[in-house]
Amino acid sequence: MQLGFMGEFRHSLDNKNRLIIPSRFRELLGEQFVVTRGLDRCLYICPMDEWFRLQESFPSAAIATSDYRKFSRLLNAGAVAGEFDTQGRVTIPANLLEYAGITRDLVIIGVGTRAEVWSVESWDSYRDDAESSFNEVVEKILDQPRGTSSRVSKDATEGEGPR
Repeated sequence: MQLGFMGEFRHSLDNKNRLIIPSRFRELLGEQFVVTRGLDRCLYICPMDEWFRLQESFPSAAIATSDYRKFSRLLNAGAVAGEFDTQGRVTIPANLLEYAGITRDLVIIGVGTRAEVWSVESWDSYRDDAESSFNEVVEKILDQPRGTSSRVSKDATEGEGPR
């Protein structure tokens, strides 16, 4: 079983908008991957298989809703196929950097099936806010009825094993 994307790494763009991706993330991404707009003003970097899984996860009837069309258009219009240069760098297009508010310094975080790229200021603010409500968020997630989300069971977090 692969562990997936995890960890937090602080980096800077070079003068050609290239970003060095941590070696562990490069292994998980493979030779080709997708860089696109993410939620909360970050960028998503997804392996191709995860990108296809995301695209297939929406029911075909969803296209009839304006919210789905907005989401799909923004997600796909901002998407670019990425590949590494010989030094493990990827070029991030200017429109995506602008979307995420990234000028030079940034944070790359692992989020299970993908990496996210944040401006330092946005990440620090988001993390501080999330940390202040971490316990309440966990309780809300674990109190959801079974089958409504993929999560670790409350029993598992209390040392009683999975449900």
